[in-house]
Amino acid sequence: MDNKEKIYNKLMDIVKEENVKVDEMLRDHLYTRLGGKADFFITPSTYEEIQNVVKFSKEEDVPFTLLGNGSNLIIKDGGIRGIVINLKHLDKISSEGNTVVAQSGARIIDASYYALEQHLSGLEFACGIPGTVGGALYMNAGAYGGEIKDVLDYAFVVDKEGNLVKRLASELDLDYRTSNIPDNGDIVVEATFNLTPGNYEDIKAVMDDLTYKRESKQPLEYPSCGSVFKRPPGYFAGKLIQDSKLQGTTIGGAEVSTKHAGFIVNKDNATTTDYIALIEHVQNTVKEKFGVDLEREVRIIGEDPE
Repeated sequence: MDNKEKIYNKLMDIVKEENVKVDEMLRDHLYTRLGGKADFFITPSTYEEIQNVVKFSKEEDVPFTLLGNGSNLIIKDGGIRGIVINLKHLDKISSEGNTVVAQSGARIIDASYYALEQHLSGLEFACGIPGTVGGALYMNAGAYGGEIKDVLDYAFVVDKEGNLVKRLASELDLDYRTSNIPDNGDIVVEATFNLTPGNYEDIKAVMDDLTYKRESKQPLEYPSCGSVFKRPPGYFAGKLIQDSKLQGTTIGGAEVSTKHAGFIVNKDNATTTDYIALIEHVQNTVKEKFGVDLEREVRIIGEDPE
């Protein structure tokens, strides 16, 4: 029995057979429609299964990577070695009093609309963020003046030893598009948001307005990785890119959006190599013209193609 078969058999002991796939194309699971193969792609359905996968990974020295829906992530064309964990089956959302509890595989958009139905205010800003709840905590997602850190009470995570641990929001070092979750090696499995009772129509009006702004300004007709760059101090990334005359610039199938300069869209079967080359071209051009370093907001992971 070779090592790959051994890992496959062990993973099937931990999760259901139908939830283990070998050499799965990651682009089929990502918002960006980019990325090569995962050696093993698994979709646990309980917290215990996640804990056991983490423990197995540690014991057998098999690397694992956590993957949401990839709305702010680029995976290289060579894919990812080891185990890729996707939590799409953990998508339950519930409420108790003024709190909304969402599992990490739920979309943060769905959590915001669930809050609306409960007449709870505070998650309106998230009504257009396409990522998962886990991804939203990972990067302290935000939009239109709101951030996850404004409403998060606490989270349950599986730590790098495989333990289920409660983390208060104050323990996560939530800051502009960052947290300590990746540094700690934690896997978010559940988040509790502390919200405020409000009027349904008032909450909906805010969400409708934000949805209109998003749909009118963002290139939602194409796959993308969302906002590519962080806001540089004293500037707006999109304005710098626009003033650099880069809108409409293409490399391969990737294009700097003509609708919003801060987005790079997958317009014609782009590869990750196309995306990375275009990101670097934008950074170099803006640096040359304005002397400003654009820092990526989007993460790039995985292996280069052979």
